[in-house]
Amino acid sequence: MKLSRYFAVSSFCMAVTMICLLVSGCATRKSGNPSFFFIQMSDPQFGMFTANKSFEKETENFEKAIAEANRLKPAFVVVTGDLVNSNGDAAQIAEYKRVAGQLNPSIPLYNVPGNHDVGNTPSPADIAGYRNAFGKDYYIFSYQSTLGIVLNSVYLHSPQNVPDQAKEQDQWLIKTLEEAKQKHYRHIFVFLHHPLFLKQDNEPDEYFNIPTATRQKYLDLFKAYRIHYIFAGHYHRNAVAQNAGVEMVTTGPIGKPLGKDSSGFRIITINGSKVDYPYYKLDSIPGQINR
Repeated sequence: MKLSRYFAVSSFCMAVTMICLLVSGCATRKSGNPSFFFIQMSDPQFGMFTANKSFEKETENFEKAIAEANRLKPAFVVVTGDLVNSNGDAAQIAEYKRVAGQLNPSIPLYNVPGNHDVGNTPSPADIAGYRNAFGKDYYIFSYQSTLGIVLNSVYLHSPQNVPDQAKEQDQWLIKTLEEAKQKHYRHIFVFLHHPLFLKQDNEPDEYFNIPTATRQKYLDLFKAYRIHYIFAGHYHRNAVAQNAGVEMVTTGPIGKPLGKDSSGFRIITINGSKVDYPYYKLDSIPGQINR
């Protein structure tokens, strides 16, 4: 083969290769299924360490967690409730918001209401106070082909003084799930404060889970709409349990632990259909996230 012909053939092959790579890249972008990760924090609960006398330790822990999030650069951060220890406490609310405001503005932060944020048996005024301080108590957000559904789990656990608000959330949830079904999200994650259950779906009712009748109602609903992952806090310890394809992932606290699990947060990695959710102590956050 003459040298000129060799270079001509080589140039043609390189051009074809470049076109294939470009087409492949476009196809990858169009598929909308790249890997990503987000962070779930829970129970910073400003004031808990000292029974509302101060919140220095909560500030220290939350500032470290926010700094780690800024370093890791997740797609978003979700804080699953008990932002403060005493609902309506202006100083605790202000300090939570001050530290949360240190998160890089390019990283969305989504708050979830907990029982300490609205009260164990909230009144309409308590709900209004939360909304005034933090925004909506139930809502959705999306990232790529993933939908996040934030619920106020106090409506599931203790709705007796706010039946209208609980009913409104239920109606909104059904409508949201119906609309989501038409949009064919790859993943739908539910975020709430109270776990539906800790170890098994038929466990006895207690402070840390949702009452049995309500629990089964929501489990059936989530199964019907093919929701496989629910993320909660409230327990101040870690717990993971399954029920017929639904994984109930309960995450330990940024704030004060109540068991053997140290203060920390969970990193949830999504790679196609695979979801991993390891928990890390605040002093053992990885240098980078492998996806």
